[in-house]
Amino acid sequence: KSAQDAHEAIRPTHLDITPDEADAFLLQQKKNDEAKLYRLIYNRFVASQMAEATFNSVRVDIKANGYTFRVTGRTPIFDGWIMAYGGIKTKSKDEDTERTQGTGADGAAEAENDEGAEAGELPNIEIGDELQFIKLDYAQKFTQPPARYTEATIVKMMEEKGIGRPATYTPTIQTLFARLYIEKEGKSLKPTDLGFVVVDWLQKYFAGVMDIGFTADMEDKLDDIENLGYEWTRIVDDFYKPFIQTVDYARENGEENRIQPQDSGQLCEKCGRKMLIREGRFGKFLGCAGYPECKNIKPFAKPVCKCPKCGGDIYRRRAKTGRFFYGCSSYPNCDFICNDEPTGELCPKCGSPLTKDKDGNIKCSNRECK
Repeated sequence: KSAQDAHEAIRPTHLDITPDEADAFLLQQKKNDEAKLYRLIYNRFVASQMAEATFNSVRVDIKANGYTFRVTGRTPIFDGWIMAYGGIKTKSKDEDTERTQGTGADGAAEAENDEGAEAGELPNIEIGDELQFIKLDYAQKFTQPPARYTEATIVKMMEEKGIGRPATYTPTIQTLFARLYIEKEGKSLKPTDLGFVVVDWLQKYFAGVMDIGFTADMEDKLDDIENLGYEWTRIVDDFYKPFIQTVDYARENGEENRIQPQDSGQLCEKCGRKMLIREGRFGKFLGCAGYPECKNIKPFAKPVCKCPKCGGDIYRRRAKTGRFFYGCSSYPNCDFICNDEPTGELCPKCGSPLTKDKDGNIKCSNRECK
């Protein structure tokens, strides 16, 4: 049911047009991004039609002086679909000449758990063999909290829990950004203070709706309407009547769920009162404690640089979708805007603003300028 009949997978229409053949045409047309995209789609589709990779797995318990040491190994037998991506990588001669599959980012051993450490390929060992001690390798490990969701892992979780459908995954994440419930921290999605406050309030008054099984159960009921001919008005009625009672109770008894303003340590240059850090639709800002008598507000963040068009301050801003951009404080009088961070300097060739991308490369913001 997660496939959705109306959605067609993105795939190559002719497998005889290989990525190398596409490169010969696209790169000549200077369409590098299209060449990379075609190679990605082609390889992913071919891999989806190939057999699974297979491995030999072995676990060894070693009795030594009253202690038990456990090690597990995994040796590739058949590369399967991984061949579409170049096959299973082998270790360098410095690490081992064996063709092994480790568990760490570099193929090294992970922290030991109930299953023992992952040691890649093991030598031939028989029950009862006496092993000779060669050396002892040790490492100190600390318990780590679960990793935060990324956009990819939160979609995977929703798929596993039956929450939503493929067409709703992206809008769901965009809504979380737009309402300032989450923000990007590297590749991870980090809950904001507002996100914590809202979730705590919802769990207090709407525990049934906030339960992770609610959405999946509602999806099943919608399927029953389509496939089994259930009357939709009855299903909606069964949900709405108790739900609206909960809404009315929360309106009458629920406390206000807003982030309380914090002292910024700055004084208002207009009236001398404190400037408070407040939460707005587009993030944090500074507002005078004397509001509404004094309506002085200004951005919370420090300016990145001066505007190359008007000399005003450039700030990092958040769009309604949750994405960040850079804009001038003099808007709407000045319409300067860019996605990459401006350096405050101008291009020596065309005079357009220079920007710095996420890799730290300085480039001209004018796409026609090379």
